[in-house]
This record gives sequence, C-alpha cells and structure tokens, in this order.
Amino acid sequence: MTVLQRFGYYLGGFAVGLIILAFFLSGKKTSCAYGPNARVLKNISTKDRIYSENVQQLLNNQSIDTLTISNILEYGRVNFSKSNTKLDSCKIYNIEASLNNADYEMTVENCEEKSTILSIQ
Repeated sequence: MTVLQRFGYYLGGFAVGLIILAFFLSGKKTSCAYGPNARVLKNISTKDRIYSENVQQLLNNQSIDTLTISNILEYGRVNFSKSNTKLDSCKIYNIEASLNNADYEMTVENCEEKSTILSIQ
C-alpha cells in the first residue's frame, strides 16, 4: 500500500466521521464556550439577573432596555484588567460592547446563583 493510498483512506474516513458528527450534532444546542471571555458571558447570561437602583432608573427612564443588556452580554467582551476576579464569593466583571454606534461599559457582580448588574455607562 503506497503512501498516496493510505492518505486517501485517511481522508475518506475523516470525511465520513465529519458527516456522522454533523448528523448527530445538528439541531442540538451545542456551543463551544472554551475561552475565558465566552465562559464568563455564558455564566452571567444563564443566571437570574438583578438590577441595581442605578440600572433600574435607566430602565424606568427608557434610556436603556433589557434587550440592549442582553445584547451587551451576547456581543460584549470582558475586560479582565478592569475586573476583580480575585474575590471569593462574588466576582466583579467589566464588560465592554459597541452596539448601534454606541459604546457601553457594564459592571456585573457574578455570584453563585444570581448576577447583579451594578452599572451601565
């Protein structure tokens, strides 16, 4: 068996494996949240959200809405240099996002069972 034949068998098996994986994983809610940024944002967005008084006033004044907050959590980036991740109980994260030609900076306190949005600028 020549090297070219071995390479052909390898590519054929690899292609069949990809097709099988695509068949089994299609329709399932699989995600690849392996980076630190993606893990933090996914963790925050899956928990119950509590809004601080400042953020609640922004929501009442309709300066910002909950859809914008969800979009910040989906498309934002965690700025770890401004975040306080050394705390034991609740870590504080700074999330930055650019949406609709506006820059947002959100501070979130991430606890075990809830996430509190402290401020939005």
